[in-house]
Amino acid sequence: MSGIAFIISMAIFVFGMWLMGNATHIAGFEAIVFFAGILCVTLAVAIPVGILGRSDKA
Repeated sequence: MSGIAFIISMAIFVFGMWLMGNATHIAGFEAIVFFAGILCVTLAVAIPVGILGRSDKA
């Protein structure tokens, strides 16, 4: 399960970075798209840290 979670987290992270990088190309919605990118990156970090938890559980 952690392999699938890693792939999903990495895809969300890359998508968030893409959103932040392309925010300047979308006229009128720059701040919204950039903020959406920040939310995606935050979610991508929160999945392994918060949802999956520690890997040394018994």
